[in-house]
Amino acid sequence: MSLRQMEYFLAVVEESSFTRAADALHVTQPALSHQVKALETAVGGALLERMPRGVRLTAMGRAYLPHAQLAVRSARQAERAARAAAGVTGGELHIATVHAIAVGMLPGITARWRSLHPEVSLVLREYGSTEALEEQLERGAADLAVGPEPKDWKGPLVRVGREELVIVVPFDDPLAGRGTVRLTELADRDWIRCAMEPLVDGQPVLDWACGAVGFTPRTVLRTEHTSTAVRMAAVGVGTVMAPAHMVRGAVGEDCLLLSVDPPWHRPLAVFSRVPLTGAGAVFTELTANSQAVVDSGTSDRGQ
Repeated sequence: MSLRQMEYFLAVVEESSFTRAADALHVTQPALSHQVKALETAVGGALLERMPRGVRLTAMGRAYLPHAQLAVRSARQAERAARAAAGVTGGELHIATVHAIAVGMLPGITARWRSLHPEVSLVLREYGSTEALEEQLERGAADLAVGPEPKDWKGPLVRVGREELVIVVPFDDPLAGRGTVRLTELADRDWIRCAMEPLVDGQPVLDWACGAVGFTPRTVLRTEHTSTAVRMAAVGVGTVMAPAHMVRGAVGEDCLLLSVDPPWHRPLAVFSRVPLTGAGAVFTELTANSQAVVDSGTSDRGQ
């Protein structure tokens, strides 16, 4: 079996049609069918069931699919890594991250990258959780990831900064004028929760933090995206705990940010499956320098 045969198989699965897959690949349908049939012969059985209107995976096909996806992604990543090793001279750099970092941290870094290295295009892949981010990077979905530092990552990892979780309230909130707040002062608050909320010891961070000081947060609204939750907090729907950089990226100066006393930080890192060279190494250095500027502009209130 060949990488091309796997690519053809994946195209048919994605398009649910030999005809559409052939058009997408710019090959003839007989040539595509021949390659898929050769792949099925090599693996010893049918991967696709031909239907009057489209195709669907057989049991063998369902088992084969994730491995084919990993093989194709890994091959493409290997090609990009080899080209990148020669320097920042062209091509693409694929970056995986979580939504909060994509909204709050990466826009400024990306703008700086475009001004310094316009010949290298960036492809950004966003995920809803750190677990999904790490899983997809392991499967070869991107060249590197920018996110909360993984606990047991076995590949290259460079710490590039940290993020602070803050409390978001509207301008007319009774806490206006305060710089910090203790969680115990918020025990009677209504809270907005987000599906992308960070986990600590397997619990959503707000449950973990509030439980540690003796109360359970009263949830009045749940959202999918952190940026939505922050906008809801800005107009007084409820209180939100969110990364400070994401809040500024989502709503700018339209709300108040209060540091938690004691503060809550977590380290951020760039990590990869393979050594960070060429464009990946340059992007990592740029990210670390950008975060160093951010950290130097704020007081160090502890970990």
